[in-house]
Amino acid sequence: MSMRLVAVIDGVLRLLLDGGRRVGLMLSAFCAACMACAQEADDALPANRFTTHATLFGVGRSSLYDTYLSPSTYVGPHVSFLHESLRRTHWAGGRVTTQSVLDGFFSYASNHAGNSNEMAGKVNYSVGWHYNWLAGRLRLMAGGELHAGLGAIYHTRNSNNPVQAKAELDLGASLAAVYPFRIRRQLFTARYQAGIPLVGGMFSPRYGQSYYEMSLGNYDHNVCFTYPGNAPSMRHFLTLDFPVGGFTFRAGYFCDIRQSRVNGLRSHIWNHSFMIGYVKHFGFFKRKEFRRRSFIL
Repeated sequence: MSMRLVAVIDGVLRLLLDGGRRVGLMLSAFCAACMACAQEADDALPANRFTTHATLFGVGRSSLYDTYLSPSTYVGPHVSFLHESLRRTHWAGGRVTTQSVLDGFFSYASNHAGNSNEMAGKVNYSVGWHYNWLAGRLRLMAGGELHAGLGAIYHTRNSNNPVQAKAELDLGASLAAVYPFRIRRQLFTARYQAGIPLVGGMFSPRYGQSYYEMSLGNYDHNVCFTYPGNAPSMRHFLTLDFPVGGFTFRAGYFCDIRQSRVNGLRSHIWNHSFMIGYVKHFGFFKRKEFRRRSFIL
């Protein structure tokens, strides 16, 4: 009798163990399915929910040269600002980002002899679209951008034609490389970006033509076609994002080279700036959605 009881108890224990294994396997499968669903929910979030804004202020040095005002080059300090917005779009599976940049400067410069001065100011706005490639940590970006600029140079000693207006609109190419890395578990992001205008147009009087003549309607090809042959220009931007006390700051070097040779006039504005500011990353989600930012801007 005791042997039969032992056999029954042993059978019950075996059934319980087998059932436990099956329940464990079912729970494991259920957990894996839940994690997969969560991952799919994260990946299914609209790509344009992620955006980055950066605002920087800088100081630097300007070189001004415009033969309409003076045959001399004027050099002096400047102050500048830059605001950038970078957003991931839904195009090409989220591999296309759109970038808008608003920047400007004000400079007070002197000639080599120190007996004459020029003041210059300009505001630029550009919007571009980049396709992104990921190679490990490194992200490469390439695309095009539309740029518009408006400003002026004022010569303090000229009584006749003391001001030269600056206005241009062009389409160019833009390339960038972004590399995020960690130091002691803190996230840093290095970026280099370059832009080159390819085709466009700019305003320029002819040599000896006054603004008074233009105000009377005397047009003399004052809107000029530009390309790298007569307006070789470029922009370079090297930055480092770094964390401080839970906030993200950005420091960088900004180089803006604008030069032209049209209507018998030669001109350049060369700006070199050291800039620093702050960065904000935004993600727009519903309460029940995953909030992991899988794409570093």
